[in-house]
Amino acid sequence: MEDARRWLRKAAGSTAWVVVAALAPAAGWATETFQQLGASEDARSLVGWVQRTGDARGRPYAVVDKRSAHLYVFDGDGRLAGHSPALLGSAPGDHTVAGVGDHAQGGHVPPDERTTPAGRFEAQPGENRTGEHVIWVDYESAFAIHRLRPGFSYAGRAGRLSTAQAAKMRVSWGCVVVPVAFYTDVVQRVLGASRSVVYVLPETRTVQGFVRALEQR
Repeated sequence: MEDARRWLRKAAGSTAWVVVAALAPAAGWATETFQQLGASEDARSLVGWVQRTGDARGRPYAVVDKRSAHLYVFDGDGRLAGHSPALLGSAPGDHTVAGVGDHAQGGHVPPDERTTPAGRFEAQPGENRTGEHVIWVDYESAFAIHRLRPGFSYAGRAGRLSTAQAAKMRVSWGCVVVPVAFYTDVVQRVLGASRSVVYVLPETRTVQGFVRALEQR
C-alpha cells in the first residue's frame, strides 16, 4: 500500500513530460463561447459561480458534468478552451471508496468502487506508471483525466464517445476519459501546463447544494 502511495506522489510531481505552450488547439475545439453551447443548467450555474467569485484564482479549470457526461476546459482567464463528451465511472455515486487507489494500482477495481467522485479538486499534471501523461485530479485515489487508451476496448469506447449519449458513457473505472486528440490539443495544453482546478458536478444532489458546500469550505 505504501509503495503505491509513494509512486503516486512521485508521478504527480514528475517533470518527465513536455508541453509546448504555444501549441494551438485543433480547429473546432474552441470555436464557440461557453454561452453559445447547449450546456446543462447545472454546468452553466457552476461556471457562472466560478467566474463571479474567481474561485479558480486565475488558474485553468475544468468542469465535469456527470449527468451530461461532458468535460469543459477553461483557460486561466476564464475563456472556454474546448469541450468534449467523456467516459465516466461505471458505478453511480459521488463518493470515493476507501482503498480504491490501491486497487487501481493493483490492476483491478471492483465494480462497486468505480465511481467518479464529485467535488472541487486541486489538480496537477503527471504521469501514470506506464509513463503516460495524465491530469491527476486526486492522486491518492488514482482519479485522473486521461486519453482513450489503445487495447481491446478502444473501438467500443471510441464508439460510445462519438455518440455523445450520456447513458452510454458510464464505463470507466472512475477516471474521466476523453478522445486522444482532445486530450492532446486541449487537456494537456491547458491543464497540463500548471496546477489547475477540476470541478466535478454531483449526480446525487443539486448544484445549489454543491455550490453552498464550496462557499462554506
